[in-house]
Amino acid sequence: MGVHLPPFQQLVDTHWRDVARLSHALTGPDDGDDVAQQAWTQAYAAYPSLRSATNLRGWLLTITHRCAMDAHRGRGRRAVPTDDEVLSHAGDTVVDGPETALVDEALWGQVARLPERQREAVVLKYVGDLDHAAIAAVLGTTPTMSRRLVSDGLRALREE
Repeated sequence: MGVHLPPFQQLVDTHWRDVARLSHALTGPDDGDDVAQQAWTQAYAAYPSLRSATNLRGWLLTITHRCAMDAHRGRGRRAVPTDDEVLSHAGDTVVDGPETALVDEALWGQVARLPERQREAVVLKYVGDLDHAAIAAVLGTTPTMSRRLVSDGLRALREE
């Protein structure tokens, strides 16, 4: 018995903003569009072989997270902008579309300074709007650890 999947374009129309927001939040304004494009390309290639259509949004955000981590790993092989350059772009437009959002410069700087796992957990929770079980699946940890990472990240943001 086959799985009934919606047309891929319908998936894109429904979730493009979530993928774009998460990719920009995890990689910053310089790599966000490239990471989102890579995530959609990988999703398109894997879409016909899916065995379940129960949580397509979570599936897409997991792919996006993995593409973002690949982008971070790739930075070791190419030039990386300095903190001044990254923060100077913090007020740039993050997601192009009908409802354009601007990043709060101070908050972006604080989030960028969080330890990697805390930053990822906070972004997945508040940008990706994932629950702790989904965050745990993306990060390869437990829901309890996911709660702890988000909590510690928020505490660090409040203290700063």
